[in-house]
Amino acid sequence: MIGIIDYGLGNLKSISGMLRKIGSPCEIVHSNSNFCHFSKFILPGVGSFDHGMSGLRERGFINPLIFEIIEKNKPLLGICLGMQLLGKCSEEGTLPGLGLLDCKFKKFHFNLSERYKVPHMGWNSVKAIKKNPLIPTNEINEPRFYFVHSFYADPRESVDVIATTVYGNDVAAAISKGNIFGVQFHPEKSHRYGMELLKRFSEI
Repeated sequence: MIGIIDYGLGNLKSISGMLRKIGSPCEIVHSNSNFCHFSKFILPGVGSFDHGMSGLRERGFINPLIFEIIEKNKPLLGICLGMQLLGKCSEEGTLPGLGLLDCKFKKFHFNLSERYKVPHMGWNSVKAIKKNPLIPTNEINEPRFYFVHSFYADPRESVDVIATTVYGNDVAAAISKGNIFGVQFHPEKSHRYGMELLKRFSEI
């Protein structure tokens, strides 16, 4: 059973609807009291970094979630803002992140002469750069996912990056550290490729 964490931000119904469509049992988690009933978790998110961390803290999710992920080794998938909250900090806010991934998040900056806009919004190809459970590395046609973000991951160790996309430069589209995964795009908005990714996560 996958627990989708409700901390006040995120496309909860879209994610749960897609999981049910692929036959993966799930439940939206409103309280930390039943964390032990879930075998894995999804941390979604749309919004600002500090607002997200405040929501997790106010609902008492931080320590119980870290316990389930670190001590019980349960898989965790962070989506968009949820991925950013897994890091140490973000230029968007002042609060510390969960620190489950050793990375910071920086704001996109482009020259006026460049054609790139902030936020990075829309469909983009994603290339798996190492073997991982979520995104196949042998695709002839690279999968396309839907992005909406103004901040990008700057991991301390490049080995943690499992997939990239191109927006000005190569940008980390997905990061993994053991049982912890983060994707910068929105699988729940990415049709069949998003469905395949969530199916793969549910089977970890």
